[in-house]
Amino acid sequence: MSKPSLDILLASPRGFCAGVDRAIQIVERCLESYGSPIYVRHEIVHNRFVVERLERKGAVFVEELDEVPEGGRVIFSAHGVPKAVPDEAKRRELFYIDATCPLVSKVHVEAERHFRDGYHIILIGHAGHPEVVGTLGQLPEGAISLVETVEEAERFQPADPKNLAYITQTTLSVDDTAGIVAALKRRFPEICGPHKEDICYATTNRQQAVKAIAADCDALMVIGSPNSSNSMRLVEVACRAGCGNSMLVPRAEDIDWERLAGVRRLGITAGASAPEVLVVEVMDALRDRYDVTVAETVVTTEEVTFKLPRVLQA
Repeated sequence: MSKPSLDILLASPRGFCAGVDRAIQIVERCLESYGSPIYVRHEIVHNRFVVERLERKGAVFVEELDEVPEGGRVIFSAHGVPKAVPDEAKRRELFYIDATCPLVSKVHVEAERHFRDGYHIILIGHAGHPEVVGTLGQLPEGAISLVETVEEAERFQPADPKNLAYITQTTLSVDDTAGIVAALKRRFPEICGPHKEDICYATTNRQQAVKAIAADCDALMVIGSPNSSNSMRLVEVACRAGCGNSMLVPRAEDIDWERLAGVRRLGITAGASAPEVLVVEVMDALRDRYDVTVAETVVTTEEVTFKLPRVLQA
């Protein structure tokens, strides 16, 4: 029996960004240089496949520093950490390396600059996300107010409306964030923003690539983990851009085949913390069931790289 035909529209850019690639390299280089175990505070990036692969190499993932034994070596995840974390590592004389994405570090620097200049800071982001927890932890309690939605931006009541600045989580929906920023600027015309957009280039590019294909797709798969903010935002972006049958798929084994019934044109992308090997895995699973043709839509080419910490540079 012949297989049904399936046209795949492959979005590009997709998958790993420079910050994720750097963070994974840091763990791998530490394992090569120092041997196992290497402790990592929080998942180095939000992808179970990546985490489990590093665990097999000797990485041990923990949530707090008190799980790291005396004399242990520890890496801080790409999402960033509150200042109290490296302070505690120093107090305990732990060897540590900070794998915070440089673009997240940029937001931390902005927050400190605004604080020094006397501004109260509004952080646009999702409560409880590690990046948001890390950014809030850069300054004394009360220095930053978290705003998640346009509605919250409309309700926000600052002590001094003329003395405000805003920063954002790097992995947000570009469109959602623009709406929140617009509300803040309308209410507080003198609010100070970042010199350069806080949402990272990779988040922006992947969302643009999804927008370029979504309206032409019967269904769209975003390959990524449920705790990956940028991956979840891609699903939302795809739905709003015209493909209501958009879904998150962590691995090929997680494909909901019933949702593909009758689908003739399928979009595929991957979140910034999902490796290309998972895209290949999904494509192979689709080829087992369909006669597949593939067309790639490229909206831009990424050439960004970040240096490793000096201690790991060859």
